[in-house]
Amino acid sequence: MESQLKKELGTSMLKSTGHSGGGCISEGQSYDTDNGRVFVKINHKSQAKLMFDGEQASLEAILMTGTVKVPKPLKVIELDTGGSAFVMEHIDMTGLSKHSKQLGKCLADLHLHNQRQRDRQNKDQQTVGKGADVPVIEQFGFHVPTCCGYLPQENEWQSEWVTFYSRNKLQHQLNMVEKSYGDREARELWAQLQLKIPSLFTDVEVFPALLHGDLWGGNVAECSDGPLIFDPASFYGHAEFDLGIAGIFGGFSDSFYSGYHEKIPKAPGFEKRQKLYQLFHYLNHWNHFGGGYRGSSLRIMKDLVK
Repeated sequence: MESQLKKELGTSMLKSTGHSGGGCISEGQSYDTDNGRVFVKINHKSQAKLMFDGEQASLEAILMTGTVKVPKPLKVIELDTGGSAFVMEHIDMTGLSKHSKQLGKCLADLHLHNQRQRDRQNKDQQTVGKGADVPVIEQFGFHVPTCCGYLPQENEWQSEWVTFYSRNKLQHQLNMVEKSYGDREARELWAQLQLKIPSLFTDVEVFPALLHGDLWGGNVAECSDGPLIFDPASFYGHAEFDLGIAGIFGGFSDSFYSGYHEKIPKAPGFEKRQKLYQLFHYLNHWNHFGGGYRGSSLRIMKDLVK
């Protein structure tokens, strides 16, 4: 594999630095090359290229906003030995602590970026000779599939958020649950819940926001420049979605939330919608790791249909 990496990166030196990382999905290793230090994620699953292509597109989209630091993506490589590698900028990072509030503000800026582009373009259209150079995204979805964990997400564009979230996110996960487990209770609860979802968005305007998509405590950190996020599974959706998984596994201080809500205040019904957004992640974990997440998934569905 190292000889292939050398060739693909155009380097005569490829020396492991001893920095490693990874989780339950992929392994990671840093290398010194002729062109500087890089971090390489490796996954030997057959669908690894799809997963890494989505992650690369996500990082590129976030990077273009200039709102929050992410590792610069370099290259996705199909390995001769099977699977793929994803090469990106190496960043010396530590756990999020002193830059927690700043991350909240940066995340809010990311979520507001597309809306601000719209407002800027509307203003520019009133000025002769001024035109937009960055397109405004007015639908929900993403231009490529992205993976939350190793499962591909349905990112086909939809004009309505409730339709996108119900069909592309929740229904997609529940279809996988049905295929694997044939869970009658989940099926019956979903039949009730999908009728109630529109009522959770009464008087709430949802404009497409670029999301991280998998913002739990293991995907945030800080470095000498401030906070950063990584391992995204991006799409354009409701800004509140990114806070859903953050509330499941912890790792975010009160200062993070205060920084975020200074820029994006909570809208009426926020707490109820947080349960709706956490449901996606519980279902996704059920499909990844098995029935240990069944109880949490059904509990939230029962709470929401009351």
